[in-house]
Amino acid sequence: MSTLIFQVLIKQWNKGQESSMDVAARAAMPDRYSITSKPEYFILNKACIVDQHGDDLATNVYPDGRLKTFIMPDGSVKLDRFLISYNDDVDVLAYCVKDQRPVIIADLNQGWIQSRYSWRYAVEQGDQFYWLYEEFILNAVCVQKFEIDYFLRSSPRLNFEAPV
Repeated sequence: MSTLIFQVLIKQWNKGQESSMDVAARAAMPDRYSITSKPEYFILNKACIVDQHGDDLATNVYPDGRLKTFIMPDGSVKLDRFLISYNDDVDVLAYCVKDQRPVIIADLNQGWIQSRYSWRYAVEQGDQFYWLYEEFILNAVCVQKFEIDYFLRSSPRLNFEAPV
């Protein structure tokens, strides 16, 4: 049976963490890990793993978790800004921005894809407002055989960087 694997890495920082040392520390952080989660979901008629990693530099302003997931009326799944659907016998990954058509990235059945975007959010914590900056990385694939070191054994077939 096929398994969909989604590994999410979220790097967060605030404006006070933009020194050259902070930038270098974020750049040195891995963009893939061993898979620490097991299949917990069943989507698009496949087992599914969502393996989430944060970072030690993160500003924890999301006590209930940062990752947003939705099951769409057509059965496709939205994972933050990414849409996973099944079309013409192919598992498809697309990038979605509000009020725009999804940008199709690739077929998940032909090797793994690394997608990323950067963003900033206005955050209110206590009586203070500040900007929270974020880099969101999604490693995604559909495999026939699950292996915990799948993303570490090879390079991505495709790197997608969303336009700012």
